[in-house]
Amino acid sequence: IMTALEVIINEINEKLASLQDTVVSGRLASYEEYKALCGEMKGLLSIREYTKDLKQKLEYSDNE
Repeated sequence: IMTALEVIINEINEKLASLQDTVVSGRLASYEEYKALCGEMKGLLSIREYTKDLKQKLEYSDNE
């Protein structure tokens, strides 16, 4: 059974994959759009790492 945190991590992964596809496809209209997209990806990567850390801490505390 997936936990809520796993669902969040999976949603972030899907969004990141979509954004990466946009970058490599060359469909960006400007450098400004590219910079904004990179900022969004950076934010999502940070949130994903925080969520993974939280998941690990919760799993560790459940095992004690």
